[in-house]
Amino acid sequence: MIHISIDPDIVSIGSFIIGWHFILMFLGTAMGMLLTMRLAKKAGCPEDIIHTACVLAFIFGLIGARITHVLDDLDFYRDNPGKIIAIWEGGLGWYGCLIGGTLAVVVYAWIKKFSLARFADAAAPGVVLGLSIGRIGCTINGDAAGTLTSLPWGFVYTNPHSFAPLWFATHPAPVYEILWNMVILVLLWRLWKRLSPDGSLFLVMLAAYSFGRFWISWVRDEPAVLGPLHQSHIISLVLFVIAVGLLAYRKVRLVQPEAAAEPKETAP
Repeated sequence: MIHISIDPDIVSIGSFIIGWHFILMFLGTAMGMLLTMRLAKKAGCPEDIIHTACVLAFIFGLIGARITHVLDDLDFYRDNPGKIIAIWEGGLGWYGCLIGGTLAVVVYAWIKKFSLARFADAAAPGVVLGLSIGRIGCTINGDAAGTLTSLPWGFVYTNPHSFAPLWFATHPAPVYEILWNMVILVLLWRLWKRLSPDGSLFLVMLAAYSFGRFWISWVRDEPAVLGPLHQSHIISLVLFVIAVGLLAYRKVRLVQPEAAAEPKETAP
């Protein structure tokens, strides 16, 4: 078994704690935004639009991530309302971040009339990269621990500040997700500017991530909300169906008509 004895807390001043999860989350966000800005600029998006869209995605993504976490543990936060804003202690839901950030950019694109699809394609690799770096923080502090396992690569958390069950071997669910995300990142890099219409790369990312997350969720220690399904199972299924449906719809409606409109060659 692999023992994780790292203290999740780096600095503790009274009740204010800065941990590895907080640092790596913001490092991942910064790296993801930098990659998005670079690719969006290459895609021809206006620079001022890029910067504002990234800032809005960050702010509303953070709000969405916190809201989903609070809703997951509503009884605790009802008794401890002061903890709701304590994001430095951990507790951010990735799907809430994705939905909040996406909605913010959608509204901003509608107001400013810029190409949402082109910007989304530029953001797709950055989203996966940022999430992967953030999951390193989850691995250290154990806040996305897996179910119990007897496999030789199981993680055993021994630090009393860890969120995972102490001295029990659990599936390294965040590591599974990081590895899957690396596969997605390679795929996105190879498909960059090779898919049409615009927006397809983002939808491929969404479909691939939700597909992998659905299966990884079986080995995450989460409460069931619908039969054996966790909340992440349901969200993954919904996002997968939406992404695949939009891919098929946009391919048929936006690509084939253009091809059909091309003049046919006449015989000599």
